[in-house]
Amino acid sequence: MPSFSIQLWLLLLLGLLWGCSSSKTIVKEPSSRPEPTPQEPVTKPEYPEPKPVAPASVEKFTNVPEAPREFRGVWVATVANIDWPSKPGLPEAKQKKELIAIMDKAASLNLNAIILQVRPAADALYLSPYEPWSEYLTGTQGEPPEPFYDPLAFAVQAAHQRGLQLHAWFNPFRARHPSADGALAPGHIGQVHPEMVLRYGNYLWLDPGLAAARRYSIDVIADVVRRYDIDGVHLDDYFYPYPVRNSRGRPVPFPDTLSYGQEIKMESAPPINDWRRQNVDTFVQQLNKEIKLIDPHVRFGISPFGIWRPGYPKQIRGFDAYNRLFADARKWLRKGWVDYLAPQLYWSINKEGQSFPVLLKWWYEQNTHERHLWPGLYTSKLGMNKGGWPKYEIEQQQQIVRQHPGVSGSIHFSMKAFLADSSLQFPDLYAEKALVPATPWLAKNDNPPAKPKIRLQKSEVNTRLWLPKSSNIRWWVVKAKYGAHWEINIYPGCKQQVALADHHNADELIGVVVTAVDELGRESAGRQFRVK
Repeated sequence: MPSFSIQLWLLLLLGLLWGCSSSKTIVKEPSSRPEPTPQEPVTKPEYPEPKPVAPASVEKFTNVPEAPREFRGVWVATVANIDWPSKPGLPEAKQKKELIAIMDKAASLNLNAIILQVRPAADALYLSPYEPWSEYLTGTQGEPPEPFYDPLAFAVQAAHQRGLQLHAWFNPFRARHPSADGALAPGHIGQVHPEMVLRYGNYLWLDPGLAAARRYSIDVIADVVRRYDIDGVHLDDYFYPYPVRNSRGRPVPFPDTLSYGQEIKMESAPPINDWRRQNVDTFVQQLNKEIKLIDPHVRFGISPFGIWRPGYPKQIRGFDAYNRLFADARKWLRKGWVDYLAPQLYWSINKEGQSFPVLLKWWYEQNTHERHLWPGLYTSKLGMNKGGWPKYEIEQQQQIVRQHPGVSGSIHFSMKAFLADSSLQFPDLYAEKALVPATPWLAKNDNPPAKPKIRLQKSEVNTRLWLPKSSNIRWWVVKAKYGAHWEINIYPGCKQQVALADHHNADELIGVVVTAVDELGRESAGRQFRVK
């Protein structure tokens, strides 16, 4: 495999920690970069420590409400410049401004997770030792941003400073997309190891039947887990490619006869379709293990095609992902090889052959390991000129998700639906902020956060909380009691002070309960203060 470039080694030596509470080495841009603009994420200033004020009473509050929990994700696609950047080759400042606008919009809508596509087609929207810079970023594959910066490091920092998770989205086997119009860079896998790459229609595809190709993609993804403070690794529905048809409308066979031929020389070789599924199964299982060896707290999730097989359940009709993409997503869920599954349920509630609630219930029934189930919603279909949905379709799907047992959130495709039209802002869909659901099976023997050491200071103007700086805290939950009413707010872990009004809706501030939440979503016991 290609070794680290001199440029990357120098950057690693110069690297400092990025973001609110990063504990990993993050590739940092050179120190000669210009000062950040006001829109960029910047480090919060240190505040002088106040003198602690003892609470007026040690009597504990009872019936303190729980903070709401729901995964509220959105896909940010970079292939063909669907969501970001708006077009290839934008200046660095414009790229950053657009990305910050996405983060700000997501935070303002009370979303809590960004699924950012960082490897659309064996290319990179980050500084990679394996693959060239994506042409969707710079306009020319292999050309770095000018002036230089690392978009993924920038995105991780920006997300965490806004209380958002950042999941890095990879396409494991697609090596070139039809929307690309430039030449392959010298460092592209199609140039370095052409024996691993197959042409299929207008695509280039890494051959999943080759162990070396599977290992290559795992190494690419593992490198990101090792160097960036991401919250999750995300794969979509592309494993083997969707079938291409010839001029007569007939499916074109995927050209993997050479790699399969190596298998059939062995005794008891499986039929080719079973062999293809085994290749994908092996990749998924190995990738999950590799991620956990590097960082056990990084979630691994996949968003497969929403139908496993036609006839499952009985009324379902449509594309057979099991026999066309060779993706046995039910097996991955039943084996516990994923931490979350986000089946793309891109159909309406009333579409009988692909019914949203019927498919959601079926996927829930397959979830024997009780992993997170967060269906993908086709939010971009709202307002389409032809065949678009009315706004209430997504609102009703979201209500079905919330009422369904074992389903704890959803993911919207894609961010442009929220940016393009102010009528799609859903003011009532996410009226309040929510914590991401906890992932306790990744904790193992780790301890949850300890009760935080908060300091309270009351002045004539307001009541101020001073929060400790900690690399282990991802969110603060502040529950303020006004009269008989509790108001709950969630802040990013880098927040160091919170000012509370002494009155809200004519009710006087009585007390405060503060909890700390770690990256796995585990919440500490509450630190209580009585103000009155």
